[in-house]
Amino acid sequence: MVANVKVERNTNENNLNLLRRFTKRVQGSGVLRKVRSHRYYVKVISPNVRKKKTLQNLTYKGKINELIKLGKITPKQHGTR
Repeated sequence: MVANVKVERNTNENNLNLLRRFTKRVQGSGVLRKVRSHRYYVKVISPNVRKKKTLQNLTYKGKINELIKLGKITPKQHGTR
């Protein structure tokens, strides 16, 4: 939903009143309400993508744990405990 809001300055109208009128018109159009409702929308991840990402994370953690056991890196270097 895209709504262009146009407000023209009346004679003898100061900038503050013009801004107030514009703000009221924007609020009345419902644009802000629509945008704010979608602000924190998170796209649903498909099960296959989630599974693939989980497997990648497990593989990565396994490699890091192996390097720690071999003494090639310390837990502090990687941020693990």
